Amino acid sequence: MAFSILGCAAQVSAQDDPVIMTVNGKPVLRSEFAYSYNKNNGEDVIDRKSVEEYVELFANYKRKVEAALDAHLDTMTSYNKEFRQYRDQQVLPTLINAADVEAEAHRLYDEENKRIGPNGLYDVSHIFMLVKQNDPDSLMNVKQQRADSIYQALQAGADFNELAIKLSEDPGTAANGGHIGWVTKGQLLTAFEDQMLQMKSGEISKPVKSEVGYHIIRLNGQKSLDPYDSLRTSIMTFIEKRNLRKKLAENRLKDIAVMQNQSEEQVMDMRSDSISAIDPDMKYLIQEYHDGLLLYEISNREVWEKASKDEQGLNTFWKKNKKKYAWDEPRFKGIAYYTRDEADIEAVKQCLKGKKFDEWADLLRSTFNADSVLRIRVEKGIFKKGMNGIVDRDVFGDAEAKVKTKKNFDYTSTYGRLINAPEEMNDVRQSVVSDYQEAMEKEWLKELKKRYPVTVNKEVLATVKENKQK
Repeated sequence: MAFSILGCAAQVSAQDDPVIMTVNGKPVLRSEFAYSYNKNNGEDVIDRKSVEEYVELFANYKRKVEAALDAHLDTMTSYNKEFRQYRDQQVLPTLINAADVEAEAHRLYDEENKRIGPNGLYDVSHIFMLVKQNDPDSLMNVKQQRADSIYQALQAGADFNELAIKLSEDPGTAANGGHIGWVTKGQLLTAFEDQMLQMKSGEISKPVKSEVGYHIIRLNGQKSLDPYDSLRTSIMTFIEKRNLRKKLAENRLKDIAVMQNQSEEQVMDMRSDSISAIDPDMKYLIQEYHDGLLLYEISNREVWEKASKDEQGLNTFWKKNKKKYAWDEPRFKGIAYYTRDEADIEAVKQCLKGKKFDEWADLLRSTFNADSVLRIRVEKGIFKKGMNGIVDRDVFGDAEAKVKTKKNFDYTSTYGRLINAPEEMNDVRQSVVSDYQEAMEKEWLKELKKRYPVTVNKEVLATVKENKQK
């Protein structure tokens, strides 16, 4: 009976989520394809694809992952470490729930209430006369006399807030009439606090000497800590800002590992599997991390890094496609530079004369900027109009070009020459590398299509709903 029930459940599941394609004989469910399609073709995507257009992109993605698996890239320690980091960022928070966070909020409230104690909170203001540690006795006497006179004025009916604004030397509170706010025992200077604890609401103290100066204190009011419900929002904000959810989850992970006599890694593996079994979005997000990291590694090996380091291949590609990289107007191949001394304008030109363009940077660095004092500032490259003010002015003859100034570097010049077209691959290296990578990827995909055949169930594909443009 048990086997027939399980078989029935599996049959229903297959009907609800049929195979949409096979990649190298491995089935891909409709839900996985739909998840990927919808995620990559949302309303914010400019180049949105139809379901039919996306099939080839998805199939190629899967082919590359198969190639990475065949290369055993998923067994690398570095890969597994990075994958677990991404995965655990999603899985770890599921070890706790809203009740756990609520309990932590109550714990924080109870802890604060205990720390505050029966005396509660004090709302205080002060008028402050600053005394620095090395001030002479004569100045200290002046500050004490000033504090005494302010106190006398207050006793005679002067307004505390007005005197604080005019005379207090505490820049953090003076503008607010000396108001410090609600504080608790243990937050203030000892002398200040000892006086505050003896006062009644509305009372103003005589000048109190602390290690930083003289304080005239007013106790504005006193209250117990507000009820939990009224502080809950601010406590929850505190929990989020301090990332205490993560700490709660990490503590829960440690407890589970000890209780089950397993490693934390084993607990996270099991948790990931159990969530994936009931939450398709989480399942495919984790799989996306898994496959995406493999895709990056295999693409880097087979295309990106491989192409960028293949000097012979790049030069061959460049020679075959020279016409593609022609310019519509001349460019300046050289440097725009600033110097501290006028004599270095000519010295730079003599330094570079007859030397290869690729050597210029090292020559200038070793000749002019080898010690702690920079003699020149240089921008080297191939410039078209509008890229550099000095080049625009001196080479392209734009009298209105805006040249950026650099402090202490008053002299400017250029050195190089105008060229009508790229002379070597490095003149347009970035474009050549990008195009060469694209060409290599096309050849790689041709190979992958032969190695990893894909079969699409068009009837199932037709049931995938497209995102409609609003």
